[in-house]
Amino acid sequence: MTIYQFLRLFLLWVWLPHLCSPEIMFRRTPELQRRILGTRGPRNDGKILHRQKRGWMWNQFFLLEEYTGSDYQYVGKLHSDQDKGDGSLKYILSGDGAGTLFIIDEKTGDIHATRRIDREEKAFYTLRAQAINRRTLRPVEPESEFVIKIHDINDNEPTFPEEIYTASVPEMSVVGTSVVQVTATDADDPSYGNSARVIYSILQGQPYFSVEPETGIIRTALPNMNRENKEQYQVVIQAKDMGGQMGGLSGTTTVNITLTDVNDNPPRFPQNTIHLRVLESSPVGTAVGSVKATDADTGKNAEVEYRIIDGDGTDMFDIVTEKDTQEGIITVKKPLDYESRRLYTLKVEAENTHVDPRFYYLGPFKDSTIVKISIEDVDEPPVFSRSSYVFEVHEDIEVGTIIGTVMARDPDSTSSPIRFSLDRHTDLDRIFNIHSGNGSLYTSKPLDRELSQWHNLTVIAAEINNPKETTRVAVFVRILDVNDNAPQFAVFYDTFVCENARPGQLIQTISAVDKDDPLGGQKFFFSLAAVNPNFTVQDNEDNTARILTRKNGFNRHEISTYLLPVVISDNDYPIQSSTGTLTIRVCACDTQGNMQSCSAEALLLPAGLSTGALVAILLCIIILLVIVVLFAALKRQRKKEPLILSKEDIRDNIVSYNDEGGGEEDTQAFDIGTLRNPAAIEEKKLRRDIIPETLFIPRRTPTAPDNTDVRDFINERLKEHDLDPTAPPYDSLATYAYEGNDSIAESLSSLESGTTEGDQNYDYLREWGPRFNKLAEMYGGGESDKDS
Repeated sequence: MTIYQFLRLFLLWVWLPHLCSPEIMFRRTPELQRRILGTRGPRNDGKILHRQKRGWMWNQFFLLEEYTGSDYQYVGKLHSDQDKGDGSLKYILSGDGAGTLFIIDEKTGDIHATRRIDREEKAFYTLRAQAINRRTLRPVEPESEFVIKIHDINDNEPTFPEEIYTASVPEMSVVGTSVVQVTATDADDPSYGNSARVIYSILQGQPYFSVEPETGIIRTALPNMNRENKEQYQVVIQAKDMGGQMGGLSGTTTVNITLTDVNDNPPRFPQNTIHLRVLESSPVGTAVGSVKATDADTGKNAEVEYRIIDGDGTDMFDIVTEKDTQEGIITVKKPLDYESRRLYTLKVEAENTHVDPRFYYLGPFKDSTIVKISIEDVDEPPVFSRSSYVFEVHEDIEVGTIIGTVMARDPDSTSSPIRFSLDRHTDLDRIFNIHSGNGSLYTSKPLDRELSQWHNLTVIAAEINNPKETTRVAVFVRILDVNDNAPQFAVFYDTFVCENARPGQLIQTISAVDKDDPLGGQKFFFSLAAVNPNFTVQDNEDNTARILTRKNGFNRHEISTYLLPVVISDNDYPIQSSTGTLTIRVCACDTQGNMQSCSAEALLLPAGLSTGALVAILLCIIILLVIVVLFAALKRQRKKEPLILSKEDIRDNIVSYNDEGGGEEDTQAFDIGTLRNPAAIEEKKLRRDIIPETLFIPRRTPTAPDNTDVRDFINERLKEHDLDPTAPPYDSLATYAYEGNDSIAESLSSLESGTTEGDQNYDYLREWGPRFNKLAEMYGGGESDKDS
């Protein structure tokens, strides 16, 4: 406890002596002694009610908190009128903290507190007291309830719920603008003294801010605080109890105040003049460059809109505002030409989009700058005089005739000469050609409108000095018609006439077609090449004609077919005509004129076969070929079939021997005994596993010497089989089991050792290493066994 707290407790003790005096609280007064506890009251059912006599009474006890003495703190004394002082009564205490926090002397009734009490933990305690006879344990006084109230002292400083507060206020705010309110709480009793009365003051943050002492509201103290000069402020607020008087306890908190932005700064271009460059070949929409006006504000207060307000390039350039970067992007609006103009001047303005009316006096909120754009020269490709060309030419012109000329120039100041060429992908037949120097287009082959009426060509113009710079243009050539085709029959006519036909009878209506396309339309004339006594032609004047008979009756046995030449001519210049021949058959008809039979019928039948008949014949031929091929394959398969159809067929097989010590079996395909004794070579035997195709006389092979090595023997056999004409045409596997001579290990067979005279010494097995130790033990103990 500090000296200040001790002084406060001492002064409080001096000022309030009656609060802790038990005599004042519990002393019997004459008025109480003379109080008539029983009085006559109104009648109730014939009975008189009497007030019961109360032997003791008290009000509440008072106790100071934070007692620092070494002894128990005295609370008060309980006393009954029945107590004669002889110790016959016993005082009992129960309720909040009875027996632990508060104890009572059973004989005297004195109450003490056993430890220091904090009012902030509990402000009052409710207890019950009773006096009983110590011998009979019967109450001599009714149980009575009382309260021990804890008196507060200033032992708690004011506290803020937050250690650090964050607040904001717009910049340029007027003096007294509320920023934030901070509130401190004091755990002391607000109803007693000034222990919980808090006063606020500012320790740090002056002269920019102030605080109201009673409410804790922080306000601005200076006018026109500018965020651009200083944005963050730290204010320390103190809360002190005891009404702010000396000796009061205090607590502090920190308030971080941020000045928020308002639009109080106009945009400003950093330069009065900006220079940009752009190539004349830049397409429309190309970004030339950017301009940016700086604004000290932030967020939407710094948003700027750019526009071109003046200059000689307003129709050639445009400007758009980039929202993310707040830049003005200047773009090409129309195609540029270095040869026409090399410099443009623009006046660009930047203006805030969100203007605060309160700060109009700081305006205007816009700025302008001059932008000069220089056009740079590039080597441009040639430019044609037209975007496309259309030429018309008659189809009967001579080869080499010029049909038109294309023109192109170099737009650069150097004016390089131009070379022309044709894109051959557009003229695969090479019908046209072009003069490389002057662009004259001429024919290299005859034209025919009936084959192609339009020709779509592409002409390429390239600079001679820079062939990479090229330009293409479309040239459309229309072929005009010339009457160079004679009319012909529209279809093939199969015409017949009945034997019983009468003069003037219609047997066929004919028409014609012409590949030409005259401007006035088609007009055909029909006539006979010569006077015919049997038939005549009547022109219908609608590009059709009728074939009529001139005599009565025809005889198919005399003449079965008539050929009638018909001349067809047009009316264009020059007139074209052709002769078409109608083949008219004489047929037998019924009375209605329906054909029944013709003399040429028998001849027409074998003239051709139907498609179905041809397909059937082809299918039969294919089936016969398949049968022949299958038959030949089966016959060849049967001829090659082996005699032995079993798993012992030694072609590409390995013969397995499963006998233990019985030797190898002869598979008849080769002689293993030959390997064991090369000198004993038998006659060459024929193979029994396949059917021999041709019997050859086996030839005798020379025997190998006794000392021939196995490798030499095998090589000799291999050479023999390679040169043998009777050898099979496929690979065969031969197994050679000859071990050679002079084996160092000799034979370890137990079968052979049984016939050997005398005992053998197997001690050398121990010298072969640990793998042969078992054999050495088995065979090395022979002598010891005999001795035993």
